[in-house]
Amino acid sequence: MLTKKLYYQDQYQRSFTANLQRSGKDGQGRFYVVLDQTAFYPTGGGQPHDTGTLNDVNVYDVEEVDGEIRHYLEEPAEGYHTFTGKIDWERRFDHMQQHAGQHILSAAFDNEFGLKTVSFHLGTEVCSIDLETVNLSDEEAAQAEAIANKIILENRPLDTKWVTENELAAYSLRKAVSVTDHIRLVIIPEFDYNGCGGTHPDSCGQVQSIKILHWEKQKKHKIRVYFVCGKRVLRQLGAKHQITQRLTATLNAPQEKLDEAANKALQQIKDHEKTIDTLKSELIKYEAGAYIDHAACIDDRNIVQAIFQERPMRELQQLAKHITVSTTNILVLLISETDNKLQLVCSKSDDVPVNMNDLVQQTLPLINGKGGGNGSTAQGGGDKTIAAQKVMEALVSQVSSLTQK
Repeated sequence: MLTKKLYYQDQYQRSFTANLQRSGKDGQGRFYVVLDQTAFYPTGGGQPHDTGTLNDVNVYDVEEVDGEIRHYLEEPAEGYHTFTGKIDWERRFDHMQQHAGQHILSAAFDNEFGLKTVSFHLGTEVCSIDLETVNLSDEEAAQAEAIANKIILENRPLDTKWVTENELAAYSLRKAVSVTDHIRLVIIPEFDYNGCGGTHPDSCGQVQSIKILHWEKQKKHKIRVYFVCGKRVLRQLGAKHQITQRLTATLNAPQEKLDEAANKALQQIKDHEKTIDTLKSELIKYEAGAYIDHAACIDDRNIVQAIFQERPMRELQQLAKHITVSTTNILVLLISETDNKLQLVCSKSDDVPVNMNDLVQQTLPLINGKGGGNGSTAQGGGDKTIAAQKVMEALVSQVSSLTQK
């Protein structure tokens, strides 16, 4: 016996009673019940499922499987033969607004510009449609939005009708239907005729408003348009206004000049970062000189050894380069440590007969590390399995053994 779908008889029905047909547990271990009738809409056609309660037990998912509608419950429904169901009306009506708004917006794009909607997604915060086009202009989007809101303001009826396959020829459908029986049309007279199994309000005015947020290119020559309808428009407006007010105070600029003020602030940051980089580079040059002056002499060779805390790899590389190009017969061993990681840079002047890549590769296993380089400079990083000082001692020891070879 197929489940009777009360949401098609009255999409505004918020509660109902029903008899148990069967209960079970699916392959994922989720408990469900199948009733003789239900007002819970199952996931389908781009519209998410309803939520609510059955005998005060939360219904968290609803699916249609082979004509029966499964209500997934947070706990098994043992001992019940009849159920009282209650729909989460806020969620249902939000979905009705978004789905109806999608019909209106898609029809506006199609009727005005011949842009077909090839898919629809009703998200928890934002909805989207994919248009079959490679470009969408600001003017086209604004015009489609204006047409959609005009239809809403006119409060045109939003009718549903069951038809047979043979009766479809009487309607100018926006797109071909995907079924051959139990065909349900959603109709906005003289504007849109479309096959759909979702829930919608019975008039366009209840959608309240439609606002396109932005759009972006997708693969396969599509444009994805993000939008909101109904109460979501007010939520978006409220959230964006709060952000605007905070930015107005932060940037000390009125709303109409926020873009200009933000760009100016970003440019100033870039300029400051460039200045900082220049100054850091100069400091590293002086730092390199100090390390050269205090280098230790081991095996007739000057060796710079230094361990830093959370110093960027880029700075280690710069410091090593400045040291090795500024003098001869010198080898540089630098380590930076964080709470759980170690990074190292090894470099040498051209006259030192030690291969830095060999040095690093022989040392990295101590820290489960990876890295590489060439004979003159190599680097790598890994886990802090041993103390940084132990790694430094291993590097110095490896230098001596490689030199002996």
